[in-house]
Amino acid sequence: MNRKRGLTQPQVVEFYDSLGAKQDKQNYYEDIALAELLKHARFATAQTVVEFGCGTGRFAEQLLTKYLPAHATYWGCDVSKTMLNLTRDRLANFVNRETVWESTGGAILPLPDASADRFVSNYVLDILSFNEIFAVIGEAKRILKKYGLLCLTGLTNGKGLFSKAWTAFWNVRFALNPKWVGGCRPVEVRGFLDADWELEHYHIAVARGISSEVVVARKR
Repeated sequence: MNRKRGLTQPQVVEFYDSLGAKQDKQNYYEDIALAELLKHARFATAQTVVEFGCGTGRFAEQLLTKYLPAHATYWGCDVSKTMLNLTRDRLANFVNRETVWESTGGAILPLPDASADRFVSNYVLDILSFNEIFAVIGEAKRILKKYGLLCLTGLTNGKGLFSKAWTAFWNVRFALNPKWVGGCRPVEVRGFLDADWELEHYHIAVARGISSEVVVARKR
């Protein structure tokens, strides 16, 4: 497995600025994993949600419309101005409950210690280097309240013959040209959790041969 990111930070920004709303076409494999996350992350009891990499705002809109309490707030960030604008448009009806912040790509977020109930990142960590993944999870640990939940989805290694073949094919494409896959590659994020986390739910969701990891872990 490649420990380094496939695209540089400027390349990531360029790619996702160009991709824009077309990112939502990936829902054919993402939705099954996101549904699993929504089922097990207990968002109905959350007061404050932080999302690292808000993308088009599709997940944030779902949270604020259907899953979070009426008084709960959402804070999201992204490195792509295009994605930030899409998110702001999507959340226009929640102006008193949402904050969207432009990230420079680092793991450190302008949020107080122990200030959030949920830390979410969907299909972002599979873009990052191993060191960056550790840094993001460390930042989640800082930001989450005691017993807060770390909620992650992303590409992972295949489960079953067909899915394993897809994983191998994806890795070949990543090795040849990371831009073909948006800089993403299969990662096993569960292995980045240390003793400060208690794994509450783990699942590998497979759609059309593409495997996604679903992780819900509680801060001890």
